[in-house]
Amino acid sequence: MTITARELNRSTLARQLLLRREPLDAVEGVRRVVALQAQQPASPYLALWNRLADFDPAGLDAAFTGHAVVKATLMRLTLHAVHAEDHAVFREAMHPVIRASRLGPRFTASGLTAEDAEKLVPGLLEFAGRPRTTAECEAWLGERLGERLGAPPEQGAWWGLRQFTPLLHAPTTPPWSFGHRPSYIAPRTGPPRTDAEASAASLRALVLRYLSGFGPASAADVAQFAMVPRSRARAALADLGGELDRLEGPEGEDLFDLPGAPRPDATTPAPPRLMAMWDSVLLAYADRGRVLPPAYRRVVIRANGDVLPTLLVDGYVAGVWRPVDGGIEAAAFHPLPEEVWEGLAVEARSLVGFLAGREPEVYRRYAHWWSRLPDVTVRLLPGG
Repeated sequence: MTITARELNRSTLARQLLLRREPLDAVEGVRRVVALQAQQPASPYLALWNRLADFDPAGLDAAFTGHAVVKATLMRLTLHAVHAEDHAVFREAMHPVIRASRLGPRFTASGLTAEDAEKLVPGLLEFAGRPRTTAECEAWLGERLGERLGAPPEQGAWWGLRQFTPLLHAPTTPPWSFGHRPSYIAPRTGPPRTDAEASAASLRALVLRYLSGFGPASAADVAQFAMVPRSRARAALADLGGELDRLEGPEGEDLFDLPGAPRPDATTPAPPRLMAMWDSVLLAYADRGRVLPPAYRRVVIRANGDVLPTLLVDGYVAGVWRPVDGGIEAAAFHPLPEEVWEGLAVEARSLVGFLAGREPEVYRRYAHWWSRLPDVTVRLLPGG
Protein backbone atom coordinates (compact mmCIF):
# COMPACT_ATOMS: atom_id res chain seq x y z
CA MET A 1 0.00 0.00 0.00
CA THR A 2 1.29 3.46 -0.89
CA ILE A 3 0.60 6.76 0.84
CA THR A 4 0.98 10.20 -0.72
CA ALA A 5 2.68 13.20 0.87
CA ARG A 6 -0.66 14.89 1.43
CA GLU A 7 -2.19 11.75 2.95
CA LEU A 8 0.83 11.55 5.23
CA ASN A 9 0.21 15.15 6.27
CA ARG A 10 -3.44 14.45 7.04
CA SER A 11 -2.58 11.30 9.01
CA THR A 12 -0.21 13.35 11.15
CA LEU A 13 -2.76 16.10 11.72
CA ALA A 14 -5.46 13.59 12.67
CA ARG A 15 -3.32 11.96 15.33
CA GLN A 16 -2.11 15.30 16.62
CA LEU A 17 -5.74 16.48 17.01
CA LEU A 18 -5.22 19.26 14.46
CA LEU A 19 -8.06 18.43 12.07
CA ARG A 20 -10.57 19.40 14.74
CA ARG A 21 -10.44 20.26 18.41
CA GLU A 22 -11.38 17.25 20.50
CA PRO A 23 -13.53 17.30 23.70
CA LEU A 24 -10.84 15.88 25.99
CA ASP A 25 -9.37 16.98 29.29
CA ALA A 26 -5.72 17.97 29.55
CA VAL A 27 -4.46 14.61 30.81
CA GLU A 28 -6.18 12.61 28.06
CA GLY A 29 -5.11 15.21 25.49
CA VAL A 30 -1.46 14.77 26.42
CA ARG A 31 -1.84 11.00 26.30
CA ARG A 32 -3.36 11.17 22.82
CA VAL A 33 -0.65 13.37 21.30
CA VAL A 34 2.11 11.40 23.12
CA ALA A 35 4.63 14.18 23.81
CA LEU A 36 4.56 17.98 23.87
CA GLN A 37 7.75 19.98 23.49
CA ALA A 38 8.17 21.97 26.69
CA GLN A 39 11.39 24.01 26.47
CA GLN A 40 9.30 27.16 26.75
CA PRO A 41 6.85 26.92 29.68
CA ALA A 42 3.86 28.31 27.76
CA SER A 43 4.18 25.95 24.80
CA PRO A 44 2.40 22.85 26.19
CA TYR A 45 -0.55 25.09 27.09
CA LEU A 46 -0.72 26.64 23.62
CA ALA A 47 -0.28 23.21 22.06
CA LEU A 48 -3.35 21.93 23.90
CA TRP A 49 -5.30 25.13 23.18
CA ASN A 50 -4.83 24.29 19.50
CA ARG A 51 -5.99 20.71 19.96
CA LEU A 52 -8.72 20.55 22.63
CA ALA A 53 -12.23 21.97 22.61
CA ASP A 54 -12.87 24.49 25.40
CA PHE A 55 -9.39 23.89 26.81
CA ASP A 56 -9.05 25.16 30.38
CA PRO A 57 -5.40 25.84 31.26
CA ALA A 58 -6.21 25.26 34.92
CA GLY A 59 -6.67 21.60 34.00
CA LEU A 60 -3.06 21.36 32.86
CA ASP A 61 -1.93 23.27 35.96
CA ALA A 62 -3.64 20.61 38.07
CA ALA A 63 -2.22 17.77 35.95
CA PHE A 64 1.32 19.05 36.52
CA THR A 65 0.75 19.64 40.22
CA GLY A 66 -0.76 16.18 40.67
CA HIS A 67 1.94 14.46 38.55
CA ALA A 68 -0.63 13.12 36.08
CA VAL A 69 1.41 14.93 33.41
CA VAL A 70 5.14 15.36 33.99
CA LYS A 71 7.89 17.48 32.48
CA ALA A 72 11.36 16.00 31.98
CA THR A 73 14.32 15.69 29.64
CA LEU A 74 13.37 12.92 27.24
CA MET A 75 13.32 12.55 23.47
CA ARG A 76 16.03 14.42 21.55
CA LEU A 77 17.42 15.38 24.98
CA THR A 78 14.89 18.20 25.21
CA LEU A 79 12.15 18.97 27.67
CA HIS A 80 8.83 17.27 27.01
CA ALA A 81 5.49 17.11 28.80
CA VAL A 82 4.19 13.54 28.76
CA HIS A 83 1.55 11.42 30.48
CA ALA A 84 2.98 10.10 33.76
CA GLU A 85 2.42 6.51 32.65
CA ASP A 86 4.66 7.09 29.62
CA HIS A 87 7.55 8.71 31.46
CA ALA A 88 9.30 5.61 32.82
CA VAL A 89 9.05 3.76 29.51
CA PHE A 90 10.35 6.70 27.51
CA ARG A 91 13.18 7.29 30.00
CA GLU A 92 14.22 3.63 29.89
CA ALA A 93 14.29 3.71 26.10
CA MET A 94 16.40 6.87 26.19
CA HIS A 95 18.82 5.72 28.91
CA PRO A 96 21.76 4.71 26.64
CA VAL A 97 21.53 8.00 24.74
CA ILE A 98 21.30 10.13 27.89
CA ARG A 99 24.17 8.27 29.51
CA ALA A 100 26.44 8.70 26.49
CA SER A 101 25.60 12.36 25.96
CA ARG A 102 25.57 13.58 29.56
CA LEU A 103 28.41 11.57 31.09
CA GLY A 104 30.97 12.35 28.41
CA PRO A 105 34.01 14.67 28.43
CA ARG A 106 32.20 17.70 29.83
CA PHE A 107 31.11 15.62 32.82
CA THR A 108 34.39 13.78 33.35
CA ALA A 109 36.29 17.09 33.20
CA SER A 110 34.83 17.73 36.65
CA GLY A 111 36.92 14.86 37.98
CA LEU A 112 34.12 12.30 38.06
CA THR A 113 33.54 9.13 36.08
CA ALA A 114 30.32 7.69 34.66
CA GLU A 115 30.47 5.08 37.43
CA ASP A 116 30.61 7.88 40.01
CA ALA A 117 27.43 9.33 38.51
CA GLU A 118 25.62 6.01 38.73
CA LYS A 119 26.52 5.75 42.42
CA LEU A 120 25.23 9.26 43.09
CA VAL A 121 21.83 8.76 41.40
CA PRO A 122 20.02 6.88 44.23
CA GLY A 123 21.03 9.46 46.80
CA LEU A 124 20.04 12.37 44.58
CA LEU A 125 16.63 10.81 43.92
CA GLU A 126 16.14 10.37 47.66
CA PHE A 127 17.17 13.99 48.25
CA ALA A 128 14.68 15.09 45.57
CA GLY A 129 11.77 13.41 47.32
CA ARG A 130 10.45 16.96 47.59
CA PRO A 131 11.13 19.86 45.17
CA ARG A 132 14.74 21.04 45.20
CA THR A 133 16.24 24.11 43.56
CA THR A 134 19.39 24.04 41.47
CA ALA A 135 21.28 25.69 44.34
CA GLU A 136 20.12 23.00 46.77
CA CYS A 137 21.15 20.21 44.38
CA GLU A 138 24.55 21.77 43.78
CA ALA A 139 25.09 22.10 47.54
CA TRP A 140 24.08 18.45 48.02
CA LEU A 141 26.57 17.43 45.34
CA GLY A 142 29.32 19.60 46.77
CA GLU A 143 28.91 18.09 50.24
CA ARG A 144 29.50 14.61 48.83
CA LEU A 145 32.34 15.38 46.49
CA GLY A 146 34.27 18.15 48.19
CA GLU A 147 37.64 18.65 46.52
CA ARG A 148 36.89 15.86 44.02
CA LEU A 149 34.36 18.12 42.36
CA GLY A 150 36.98 19.93 40.30
CA ALA A 151 35.16 22.45 38.07
CA PRO A 152 32.14 24.32 39.45
CA PRO A 153 29.03 22.07 39.41
CA GLU A 154 27.26 24.02 36.70
CA GLN A 155 30.26 23.52 34.38
CA GLY A 156 30.36 19.76 34.51
CA ALA A 157 29.22 17.56 37.36
CA TRP A 158 25.77 19.02 38.00
CA TRP A 159 25.21 19.73 34.29
CA GLY A 160 25.57 16.02 33.52
CA LEU A 161 24.00 14.62 36.66
CA ARG A 162 20.79 16.67 36.53
CA GLN A 163 19.82 15.10 33.21
CA PHE A 164 21.35 11.67 33.70
CA THR A 165 19.34 11.31 36.91
CA PRO A 166 15.67 10.73 35.95
CA LEU A 167 14.48 13.90 37.66
CA LEU A 168 11.23 15.64 36.82
CA HIS A 169 10.82 19.39 36.73
CA ALA A 170 8.73 20.41 39.72
CA PRO A 171 5.97 23.00 39.17
CA THR A 172 7.16 26.33 40.52
CA THR A 173 5.50 29.54 39.35
CA PRO A 174 2.51 30.87 37.39
CA PRO A 175 1.41 31.61 34.75
CA TRP A 176 2.57 28.38 33.06
CA SER A 177 3.42 26.13 36.06
CA PHE A 178 7.18 26.31 35.35
CA GLY A 179 9.51 29.28 35.47
CA HIS A 180 12.84 29.68 33.72
CA ARG A 181 14.69 28.66 36.91
CA PRO A 182 13.77 25.01 37.38
CA SER A 183 13.31 22.99 40.51
CA TYR A 184 13.58 19.22 40.49
CA ILE A 185 11.70 16.31 42.04
CA ALA A 186 12.02 12.53 41.82
CA PRO A 187 9.37 10.63 39.85
CA ARG A 188 6.76 8.84 41.93
CA THR A 189 7.22 5.68 39.88
CA GLY A 190 10.78 5.17 41.15
CA PRO A 191 13.98 4.95 39.09
CA PRO A 192 13.73 3.46 35.59
CA ARG A 193 15.45 0.21 34.69
CA THR A 194 18.83 0.69 33.02
CA ASP A 195 19.79 -2.75 31.70
CA ALA A 196 20.06 -3.35 27.96
CA GLU A 197 17.07 -5.71 27.81
CA ALA A 198 14.82 -3.18 29.53
CA SER A 199 16.02 -0.41 27.22
CA ALA A 200 15.26 -2.50 24.12
CA ALA A 201 11.80 -3.47 25.39
CA SER A 202 11.02 0.12 26.31
CA LEU A 203 12.17 1.36 22.91
CA ARG A 204 9.66 -0.99 21.29
CA ALA A 205 6.96 0.44 23.55
CA LEU A 206 8.07 3.97 22.68
CA VAL A 207 7.83 3.14 18.97
CA LEU A 208 4.23 1.98 19.38
CA ARG A 209 3.35 5.17 21.28
CA TYR A 210 5.17 7.28 18.70
CA LEU A 211 3.27 5.74 15.82
CA SER A 212 -0.02 6.28 17.64
CA GLY A 213 0.65 10.01 17.82
CA PHE A 214 2.86 10.70 14.82
CA GLY A 215 2.64 7.79 12.37
CA PRO A 216 3.05 6.56 9.75
CA ALA A 217 6.82 6.88 10.09
CA SER A 218 10.12 5.51 8.87
CA ALA A 219 13.03 4.10 10.83
CA ALA A 220 14.76 7.44 10.27
CA ASP A 221 11.76 9.24 11.77
CA VAL A 222 11.82 7.00 14.85
CA ALA A 223 15.55 7.63 15.26
CA GLN A 224 15.04 11.39 14.92
CA PHE A 225 12.18 11.49 17.42
CA ALA A 226 13.98 9.50 20.10
CA MET A 227 17.50 10.55 19.09
CA VAL A 228 18.61 6.93 19.05
CA PRO A 229 20.91 5.36 16.44
CA ARG A 230 19.07 4.24 13.33
CA SER A 231 20.29 0.72 13.95
CA ARG A 232 18.32 0.67 17.23
CA ALA A 233 15.25 2.11 15.51
CA ARG A 234 15.43 -0.49 12.73
CA ALA A 235 15.87 -3.31 15.27
CA ALA A 236 12.84 -2.17 17.25
CA LEU A 237 10.70 -1.97 14.11
CA ALA A 238 11.91 -5.40 13.00
CA ASP A 239 10.99 -6.87 16.38
CA LEU A 240 7.52 -5.31 16.02
CA GLY A 241 7.15 -6.40 12.41
CA GLY A 242 4.15 -8.67 12.92
CA GLU A 243 2.28 -5.96 14.82
CA LEU A 244 2.68 -3.19 12.25
CA ASP A 245 1.40 -2.26 8.81
CA ARG A 246 4.06 -1.53 6.21
CA LEU A 247 3.48 1.24 3.68
CA GLU A 248 5.36 2.77 0.78
CA GLY A 249 5.96 6.46 1.32
CA PRO A 250 5.89 9.34 -1.22
CA GLU A 251 9.54 8.79 -2.14
CA GLY A 252 9.35 5.00 -2.09
CA GLU A 253 10.58 4.78 1.49
CA ASP A 254 9.41 2.15 3.94
CA LEU A 255 6.90 3.48 6.46
CA PHE A 256 5.42 1.69 9.47
CA ASP A 257 2.09 2.19 11.18
CA LEU A 258 -0.39 0.76 13.65
CA PRO A 259 -3.17 -1.30 12.09
CA GLY A 260 -6.43 0.63 12.14
CA ALA A 261 -4.79 3.98 12.90
CA PRO A 262 -6.47 6.96 11.19
CA ARG A 263 -5.26 7.81 7.69
CA PRO A 264 -7.66 10.43 6.37
CA ASP A 265 -8.19 11.17 2.71
CA ALA A 266 -5.91 13.79 1.16
CA THR A 267 -8.90 16.08 0.58
CA THR A 268 -9.80 16.24 4.30
CA PRO A 269 -10.02 19.93 5.29
CA ALA A 270 -7.39 21.20 7.74
CA PRO A 271 -8.40 24.36 9.65
CA PRO A 272 -5.93 27.20 10.28
CA ARG A 273 -4.03 27.15 13.54
CA LEU A 274 -1.63 29.43 15.44
CA MET A 275 0.94 26.91 16.65
CA ALA A 276 3.14 27.10 19.74
CA MET A 277 6.90 27.55 19.68
CA TRP A 278 8.70 24.23 19.27
CA ASP A 279 5.44 22.44 18.51
CA SER A 280 6.14 18.71 18.29
CA VAL A 281 4.38 18.35 14.95
CA LEU A 282 7.23 20.30 13.33
CA LEU A 283 10.07 18.36 14.93
CA ALA A 284 9.14 14.70 15.33
CA TYR A 285 10.43 13.51 11.94
CA ALA A 286 13.63 13.13 9.96
CA ASP A 287 11.72 14.59 7.01
CA ARG A 288 9.97 17.58 8.49
CA GLY A 289 8.51 18.45 5.11
CA ARG A 290 5.30 16.59 5.94
CA VAL A 291 4.22 19.78 7.80
CA LEU A 292 7.05 22.31 7.37
CA PRO A 293 7.87 23.08 3.70
CA PRO A 294 11.65 22.86 3.12
CA ALA A 295 11.76 26.41 1.75
CA TYR A 296 10.64 27.77 5.13
CA ARG A 297 12.64 25.52 7.43
CA ARG A 298 15.55 27.91 8.06
CA VAL A 299 13.18 30.78 8.70
CA VAL A 300 11.14 28.86 11.27
CA ILE A 301 13.94 26.81 12.88
CA ARG A 302 16.69 29.27 13.73
CA ALA A 303 20.37 28.41 13.84
CA ASN A 304 20.42 28.42 17.65
CA GLY A 305 17.53 25.93 17.82
CA ASP A 306 14.66 28.36 18.47
CA VAL A 307 11.51 27.21 16.65
CA LEU A 308 9.17 30.13 16.05
CA PRO A 309 5.38 30.08 16.58
CA THR A 310 3.85 29.32 13.20
CA LEU A 311 0.74 29.78 11.11
CA LEU A 312 -0.64 26.45 9.96
CA VAL A 313 -2.68 26.82 6.76
CA ASP A 314 -4.21 23.81 4.99
CA GLY A 315 -2.03 21.62 7.17
CA TYR A 316 1.30 23.24 6.33
CA VAL A 317 3.40 26.02 7.83
CA ALA A 318 2.67 29.25 5.96
CA GLY A 319 4.13 31.91 8.25
CA VAL A 320 4.81 32.96 11.83
CA TRP A 321 3.00 34.98 14.49
CA ARG A 322 3.61 37.01 17.63
CA PRO A 323 1.41 38.92 20.08
CA VAL A 324 1.51 42.73 19.80
CA ASP A 325 -0.58 45.58 21.16
CA GLY A 326 -4.07 45.16 19.77
CA GLY A 327 -3.89 41.51 18.75
CA ILE A 328 -1.73 39.02 16.89
CA GLU A 329 0.74 40.02 14.20
CA ALA A 330 0.73 37.36 11.49
CA ALA A 331 3.54 37.23 8.91
CA ALA A 332 2.72 35.06 5.88
CA PHE A 333 5.51 33.62 3.73
CA HIS A 334 3.31 33.48 0.63
CA PRO A 335 -0.01 35.05 -0.46
CA LEU A 336 -3.04 33.71 1.39
CA PRO A 337 -6.66 33.83 0.22
CA GLU A 338 -8.92 36.24 2.07
CA GLU A 339 -10.97 33.41 3.56
CA VAL A 340 -7.77 32.01 5.11
CA TRP A 341 -7.02 35.39 6.69
CA GLU A 342 -10.55 35.39 8.07
CA GLY A 343 -10.01 31.96 9.61
CA LEU A 344 -6.71 33.07 11.14
CA ALA A 345 -8.46 36.16 12.53
CA VAL A 346 -10.98 33.94 14.34
CA GLU A 347 -8.11 31.94 15.85
CA ALA A 348 -6.30 35.15 16.82
CA ARG A 349 -9.30 36.50 18.72
CA SER A 350 -9.56 33.26 20.61
CA LEU A 351 -5.83 33.19 21.34
CA VAL A 352 -5.78 36.76 22.65
CA GLY A 353 -8.61 35.86 25.01
CA PHE A 354 -6.78 32.72 26.10
CA LEU A 355 -3.58 34.65 26.84
CA ALA A 356 -5.26 37.59 28.56
CA GLY A 357 -5.39 36.04 32.01
CA ARG A 358 -1.94 34.46 31.80
CA GLU A 359 0.66 36.18 29.62
CA PRO A 360 -0.66 38.52 26.91
CA GLU A 361 2.84 39.04 25.47
CA VAL A 362 3.87 35.39 25.45
CA TYR A 363 7.19 34.67 23.68
CA ARG A 364 8.17 38.35 23.95
CA ARG A 365 11.79 37.39 24.66
CA TYR A 366 12.01 35.95 21.13
CA ALA A 367 10.76 39.09 19.35
CA HIS A 368 14.22 39.87 17.98
CA TRP A 369 13.70 37.24 15.27
CA TRP A 370 11.05 39.34 13.57
CA SER A 371 13.62 41.88 12.37
CA ARG A 372 15.36 39.03 10.54
CA LEU A 373 12.41 37.65 8.61
CA PRO A 374 12.51 37.65 4.80
CA ASP A 375 9.93 39.56 2.75
CA VAL A 376 6.57 38.63 4.22
CA THR A 377 2.97 39.84 4.19
CA VAL A 378 2.13 41.17 7.63
CA ARG A 379 -1.34 41.69 9.06
CA LEU A 380 -2.55 42.66 12.49
CA LEU A 381 -5.29 40.25 13.50
CA PRO A 382 -7.32 42.14 16.14
CA GLY A 383 -7.83 40.60 19.50
CA GLY A 384 -11.22 42.19 20.19
